[in-house]
Amino acid sequence: MNIKSNCSITKENGKPKVAIYCRLSEEDKNKQAKTDDSGSIQNQKSMLVQYSIEQGWEIYCIYSDDDYAGADRHRPEFVRLLQDAEARKFDIVLCKTQSRFTRELELVEKYIHGLFPIWGIRFVSIVDNADTDNKGNKKSRQINGLVNEWYLEDMSDNIRSVLRNRRENGFHIGAFALYGYKKDPEQKGHLIIDEEAASVVREVFNLFSQGFGKTAIARILNDRGIPNPTEYKRLKGLRYKHPNNKSSTLWKYFAISDMLVNEIYIGNMVQGKYGSISYKTKQNKPRPKSQWYIVEGTHEPIIDRELWDRVQKMIEERAKPCGVGTIGLFARKTRCMSCGYVMRSSKNRGKQYLQCSSRHLAKDACIGSFISVGKLEQIVIDELNRLSKEYLIKKDLEQKVEFCSNLQSQKDTILSNITAYKKRVKELSNCIRELYIDKVKGIISSDDYTNMSKDFTADRDRLEKLISDGRKHIGEIDEKIKTSHNRREIIESYTNLKQLTREMVEILIDYIYVGKRIPKTKDVPVEIHWNF
Repeated sequence: MNIKSNCSITKENGKPKVAIYCRLSEEDKNKQAKTDDSGSIQNQKSMLVQYSIEQGWEIYCIYSDDDYAGADRHRPEFVRLLQDAEARKFDIVLCKTQSRFTRELELVEKYIHGLFPIWGIRFVSIVDNADTDNKGNKKSRQINGLVNEWYLEDMSDNIRSVLRNRRENGFHIGAFALYGYKKDPEQKGHLIIDEEAASVVREVFNLFSQGFGKTAIARILNDRGIPNPTEYKRLKGLRYKHPNNKSSTLWKYFAISDMLVNEIYIGNMVQGKYGSISYKTKQNKPRPKSQWYIVEGTHEPIIDRELWDRVQKMIEERAKPCGVGTIGLFARKTRCMSCGYVMRSSKNRGKQYLQCSSRHLAKDACIGSFISVGKLEQIVIDELNRLSKEYLIKKDLEQKVEFCSNLQSQKDTILSNITAYKKRVKELSNCIRELYIDKVKGIISSDDYTNMSKDFTADRDRLEKLISDGRKHIGEIDEKIKTSHNRREIIESYTNLKQLTREMVEILIDYIYVGKRIPKTKDVPVEIHWNF
């Protein structure tokens, strides 16, 4: 049966409208062609369409996500389904199993038990008999969600264990080889030299050893039309996410800088620089070097040791910080208004300047925004003081200032969280009690009761600890509000400024756009994005 995913808005004879949702298991890859639905998807559609016909439901739309994991919250058809559900375009969501919809217990509670009833939508899954119209099987739906959550966590732990083992043994596990190398078709996890790109890597190291700066090297490569690493991957037909703008194809300072310190170019496998926050998100964060996986001599080096050591010594000698343990006043906070590139700091005749280095990368790469740190600091101070005079000169000064750390806002947030925690603790206690009754009745075994209730109990204990900590925090906030003897001093430190500190910049400013100086007035356009 070849089922099309067309949506019908017309309601016939008062029949309930059903939205069918299908998702392909990632393990199932038996596609005939890229444009074809897999056999698994077709089987799901046929089963669900037949079931809808038997129930006398009108099919509104078939939503189908092919090759997406159950923990992926950004599945395109899944997102569209939720948007249409909120718009009340149908009455029922129908899936093969609850895990086809989601494997996360959090989303089960949020949508199946939370928002769907509010939106007047019934959830039904055929194989595991989940049906929100049946009040008696809510517990089984929660247990399904918990089991699916365990499955995700166990699968994540297993994958992490396998990847950790391969990293420790020096196998390359990334989706793409580092620029200068390619994956060995004869040996999985092994890198071989890509001579076309490797010649560029050697040139970069040689140019730097001859005294050329990193921006100068980038310009040399750009003037010769040599594609940067991301563009090179695209030209080689690799499925690499590539920004669609002119400057994204250019070599830049940081690309050269990262290349010059990467040990992979001397034959050492370096991995694990970034790690995922949890199995529920693809977001990564940097790891300290002590947690990296570094295995020496895993592949043929592009750079010999003598050249490498010479370059590393030069990099160390060139490092000239503004002061011991200090960081630039606007470091990583300023961006070029033309190309969006982060501006770099430079020093000339004792003065600090910020400039967009894109202008030095290639002809017509950027207009080249430029401003002195002193001038930008004065612009920021003047704008802060202007805002102070405009909004904060009345007697109720303290009441009108609302920084991110506003005490009353913090208190309201904590109180709201405590209310939610209490509600969840009550739900978990009921689940544990119902499980115990099922054990007494012989519906589930003692082992099943122990396994199922253990996580419920741990979650309840964790939430009760959060409630206790929250109450202590509220007490501390009340004390600060009551005694707030230094509030005016704090406000005045931000409203009568004469000089900025790095701490102030971090607290007050998200980022700043700087444009090119206007020839007639010599003014520099500046756009400040505040944190408050």
